[in-house]
Amino acid sequence: MVQLVYSQGNYEARIDQLMAKMTLEEKVGQMVQYSGFWEVTGPAPADGSAAKKYEHLRSGRVGSMLNVRGVKNILEIQKIAVEESRLGIPLIFGFDVIHGHRTLAPIPLAEAASWDLEAIKKSASNAAQEAASVGLNWTFAPNVDISRDPRWGRVMEGAGEDPYLGSLIAEARVKGFQGENLADPSTIASCAKHFAGYGFAEGGRDYNTVDISSYVLHNTVLPPFKAAVQAGVRTFMNGFHVLNGVPVTADTYLQRQLLKEEWGFNGFIISDWSSIMELTLHGYAENLEHACELAVNAGSDMDMEGYAYIDHLQKLVENGTVDLRLVNDAVRRILRVKFELGLMDDPYLYCNEEREELYSMNADHLEDARDMGRKSIVLLKNEGDLLPLKAGENTVLIGALADDKTSPLGSWRIGSDDGSAVSVLEGMREVDPNLKFERGPDFFTGEVSFIRALNDNEDDWSGMDEALEAAKQADKVVLVMGEHGFQSGEARSRTKIGLPGIQQEILERVHAVNPNIILLVMSGRPLVLEWADQNIPTIAACWQLGTETGHAIADVVYGKYNPSAKLPMSFPRNEGQIPIHYGRNSTGRPIQKDGMVFWSHYTDQKNDALYPFGYGLSYTEWTYSDVDVQIDNDGHVSASVTVTNTGNREGTEIVQLYIHDRIASLVRPEKALKGFDRITLESGASQKVQFNLSRNDLGFYNNDGKWIIEPGKFDVGIGSSSRSIEWKEVELKK
Repeated sequence: MVQLVYSQGNYEARIDQLMAKMTLEEKVGQMVQYSGFWEVTGPAPADGSAAKKYEHLRSGRVGSMLNVRGVKNILEIQKIAVEESRLGIPLIFGFDVIHGHRTLAPIPLAEAASWDLEAIKKSASNAAQEAASVGLNWTFAPNVDISRDPRWGRVMEGAGEDPYLGSLIAEARVKGFQGENLADPSTIASCAKHFAGYGFAEGGRDYNTVDISSYVLHNTVLPPFKAAVQAGVRTFMNGFHVLNGVPVTADTYLQRQLLKEEWGFNGFIISDWSSIMELTLHGYAENLEHACELAVNAGSDMDMEGYAYIDHLQKLVENGTVDLRLVNDAVRRILRVKFELGLMDDPYLYCNEEREELYSMNADHLEDARDMGRKSIVLLKNEGDLLPLKAGENTVLIGALADDKTSPLGSWRIGSDDGSAVSVLEGMREVDPNLKFERGPDFFTGEVSFIRALNDNEDDWSGMDEALEAAKQADKVVLVMGEHGFQSGEARSRTKIGLPGIQQEILERVHAVNPNIILLVMSGRPLVLEWADQNIPTIAACWQLGTETGHAIADVVYGKYNPSAKLPMSFPRNEGQIPIHYGRNSTGRPIQKDGMVFWSHYTDQKNDALYPFGYGLSYTEWTYSDVDVQIDNDGHVSASVTVTNTGNREGTEIVQLYIHDRIASLVRPEKALKGFDRITLESGASQKVQFNLSRNDLGFYNNDGKWIIEPGKFDVGIGSSSRSIEWKEVELKK
């Protein structure tokens, strides 16, 4: 092994010294990522593809690995890279730390419902600390895809439908993962994905084509990615999809021109799993060699398990097909992140077994996960004030999900253990040991696997009679229903997003014997709940809240915590409305006049969402008054409202500010979120909430991706949701 002695100073000079010693083969190796391929504690692989990968590792032809975890395993592999290769360049170890590692916080969509940026940042920081303690130093998160289609299973990974809220959450998560100093071994590098437009997959079908306008791309899709860059994100991931005819893995405009040149991003871009190879399946590349050429020219710096760069890139450079400068640029970017992580000074920085023991299921992290969980629960309906419950009430808890300790963990929980969640039953019985429970029929049958969707129970009614009898005898019934944790997430798209299997019929049967139902809905996406909305007095969106699910739900159900969450994504009335979002454009025929039929509507359903973006109830009541909006000659907007807690208990309200550009060179949305504030008030208290917008906040991107600000009249409104807004008019002068 060559002994490298680095001069002290900036990373760029040290990178220069290292790259001057690297062969082309070693440079290409830095652009290769392999998934874990052998049992580290066993013998080294002797033959086959695993043996080939092992030799690449020893010869410095691997830059990163994923799906290896645990200090012992990572230490052994890092030693091979550092102590057996010629230059001893350490690996960066990546993993899908999506909403925690072993300790799981709520799924990201649920966290977004909190609108609590500091809590979201802290959640990401805790996840980073725990992941780093097991030797990892890179997460493939946050997912900052904006989506308007709840059929798409990966909505559970993102922040919902709004680019403003999504941008702020992207910033919070990046800063939470990365902290103030990446060389601190309690932080990890983050990865903004999937660049760009993946959330607009046609039909909500995962891996599918995306076809959107430049206007939607720049105004809706790209803002959270740009926010991630401004927050200092160190890596980006492209995607599996085709965007406007070009697979994003080979999209030069997105990766080289926009991200690296215009936005000044100096980290590196990794492909999604084998997405470079998939260029051939899209019909965009003739073969893997051609795919390699297209991807590296477009700006994909690292190949995740695609075998394109390791097999073909060196030859393409040597024969002049690929410019060596592109390889050098990619390698410099990768090495820069390794220096920033502290790995070039101490390759074993993250390998500390004492830290691994200290932070695994850490008590502080568990408490934070519980707090994040209760902040994420959205109270959708509470007629008759069935909630909060009181301990000792004649209440029965029904539902297979109520005592499930795995499903509440949600999807993307590969660092955690099955059965590690606090169940709803456990959480509620800690408060009320006498709570009656009837499991009723299983909602789900079949083997849960990564590659096959869960089979829904359609005909097994065992336990139903006992559940109905218990419901008859109770004053209140708590029903826990929804999706299994593996019914959302990657490759979990659904055409029907109501309650799966026999759950809808169970709900109706229980309702027939006792209508005093509190419906707790677990899911990874917005579900169709129209029948429930019409018939069930109390409904709460409980999502999938992770390790502390039962405690968080019990805190809300028994009133220890007053729900404050607001929806980050609209709930449709039925699937026929999808895609649906609050920020739609007005049509030329927006309303019905004089009973005529020729206006933009459905003949069998309303246009609006069942529960809109920004909506969520509380155990107390809120009154908005004295809305005032002013604009000065420089275009600065000041808006204020007085919010009063008119209920009988303390609560937290999320006050929201929206704008509407009345006349513009491109049609603007009917409303667009531009600000919000979380306030906590005691019963009877009032607070004046102030918002300030700059002239720049009134602008938008045109079809060329240029930011423009046009004078004219604007509506500025404040309210409790996107549906409940009081508007005032202002005029922006030239």
